[in-house]
Amino acid sequence: MGGRNDGRAFIGSFTSAGGRGIIHAAMDAETGALTERGATDAVADPSFLALSPDGSVLYAVSETEEGAAAAFTAPDGTEARVPRLIGDPVPVCGASPTHLTLAGGHLLTANYGSGSVTTLPVGGDGGLLAAAGVLQHEGRGPHPDRQRGPHAHQVVADPSGRWILATDLGTDSVRISALDTASGELTAHGETALRPGTGPRHLAFHPAGGHAYVLNELEPTLTICRWDAEKGLLEPVGETPVLPDSVEVASYASEVVVSHDGRFVWAANRGHDSIAVLALDATYEKAELVTTVPCGGRWPRDLALDPTGRRLYAANEHSGDVTWFDIDLATGIPARAGSIKAPAASCVIFG
Repeated sequence: MGGRNDGRAFIGSFTSAGGRGIIHAAMDAETGALTERGATDAVADPSFLALSPDGSVLYAVSETEEGAAAAFTAPDGTEARVPRLIGDPVPVCGASPTHLTLAGGHLLTANYGSGSVTTLPVGGDGGLLAAAGVLQHEGRGPHPDRQRGPHAHQVVADPSGRWILATDLGTDSVRISALDTASGELTAHGETALRPGTGPRHLAFHPAGGHAYVLNELEPTLTICRWDAEKGLLEPVGETPVLPDSVEVASYASEVVVSHDGRFVWAANRGHDSIAVLALDATYEKAELVTTVPCGGRWPRDLALDPTGRRLYAANEHSGDVTWFDIDLATGIPARAGSIKAPAASCVIFG
């Protein structure tokens, strides 16, 4: 593949659909190419991953009905090793966790099936301790099948580190809470209602910190919001499509990413199997759909930027690959550059 291996990536996948669990890969700094170093299926359906701040520990949800999270050693990209479990997987006291994040010495999981967010203390060795708190969402939305109850899909800390935000697809809202770092308890602070039936899935903050972009799964749209970190207030100010009006195929948006320079937003569309390119104006409150490009496979479940912000990676679940793109930094348009086989791929992270 040429070049030198200067980075590493971890790819999550659905073992229940033929995935290999967590794939450890080296990343070539010159080309962006990924080369597999090893894989582990020590936990079932590790659909989403996160790294500790120092990069030494890898965390995964186990997206099963029972619901669990696990900690692993995180091998260096030059080593032909696989992640190893640190202790046993820990129950999240919720069903089908789909996302996780680290904040205040805890791992938090968004539990889609039960519509809740769980906090798990992180031990001194990076391992996970028993759940310290579960914040249960309530409510429903108008969609007859997908919104019969709450479905927490993502949990993130805001850029200030003061607040925890959880997108809830089932209730068309974003929940804002405060984490007690001593006890691990989450206290509800507020709830931002979005347009009924949109089904918010994931959000991403603008690098300047004052705006967030919520990607909706049930309607292919992006909701633009102002974020006030002092008040813990999320305010919708606009909405824009992530697909052209001419598209007739059923499509379900999955992941949203903001460029490092804050000029572009990318969104993955499953069904249309594309990556939408949106340009932000100077206020960061208006987004224009510039174009869509093929995702390089089928059913792009996740998008991620490499650490430099010059390449975009798509985890294509149904075609079983992770495809990478070189980004035109002037236009924001990605151009396909290569791919690696990854059956039932669900996410990719770097560190």
